[in-house]
Amino acid sequence: MMPIIAVHAGAGRARFDEDELSQYRTGIRDAILNGLKALRTGNSIDAVVEAVSTLEANPVNDAGVGSVFNIAGEVEVDAGLMAGSTMKIGAVASVRHVANPIRLAKYVMDNTDHVLIVGTGAEELAKLTGLWVPDFVFINEKKVNRYKAMLKDAMVGGSPYRMVFNLAKEAGLMDTVGAVSLDSEGNLAAATSTGGVWLKWRGRVGDSPIPGAGYWADKLCAFSATGLGEVIIRHMASMRAAMLIKEGKDIITSINEVVNSASRDFGQGTIGLLGIDAKGNIHAGFNTEMMGRGYMRLDMREPMIAVYPSEPFP
Repeated sequence: MMPIIAVHAGAGRARFDEDELSQYRTGIRDAILNGLKALRTGNSIDAVVEAVSTLEANPVNDAGVGSVFNIAGEVEVDAGLMAGSTMKIGAVASVRHVANPIRLAKYVMDNTDHVLIVGTGAEELAKLTGLWVPDFVFINEKKVNRYKAMLKDAMVGGSPYRMVFNLAKEAGLMDTVGAVSLDSEGNLAAATSTGGVWLKWRGRVGDSPIPGAGYWADKLCAFSATGLGEVIIRHMASMRAAMLIKEGKDIITSINEVVNSASRDFGQGTIGLLGIDAKGNIHAGFNTEMMGRGYMRLDMREPMIAVYPSEPFP
């Protein structure tokens, strides 16, 4: 089996300036190369953890260090991963002071009897494992100014969360990151990580740590979703795509059907979905202006990367 890694860096509106777009593309490339490096010596779970950790370190993504502020001006992150061959899952949600939540989710998978740990319990684990970081890691002037402006608008506009939902859809603030992988033994894995949406309520949990919504992996396929968390949870996007694969549909048809269904039910600008099947076929579908995505097989010299719909993938 030819090992392969595929990643995404969020679906949303085309809102980057030239420098940010370059940083965005470079981050995708770095994530692919680090994931593939892990595949050379490890397995599919190792690959998605390394790829997503790399994306979490890129400040242009809404994940890890780039995570946006909740309504109280705090950063709370979510992440989850799943091994297709064993159905093992690890996830954390609404956890503060963690810049690499996917590594904390991996710890939950490997060292606890649980699937999902949230809030202060997850933060306690972060301290035990050396993943705890101070608040200043997540703070920069641009993010603080954006927070102040959005908070002011929300106060004028009435219901903050309803406005945030619309802002997330219109402004493209949905840079959840994720990865799927197939290793040489035929094992599939998926991982997703996010900082959520601007001005979310304290303790709000999106799709990223929820198996079947933000990610899924079994022996036939693996998926990682991005977009509006509430839409992806209501749609159970990753599980829905996996069920279509189980029915005998190919990866392209399965993903496109899920995205088209979400568009009908919830509108455009709401979802992106990346997937891989047991034969190494990959596909990404989205109803947004852009979705950063890329992949690489062990026999390729360079990653293939795309951002806009007009760019070929794969």
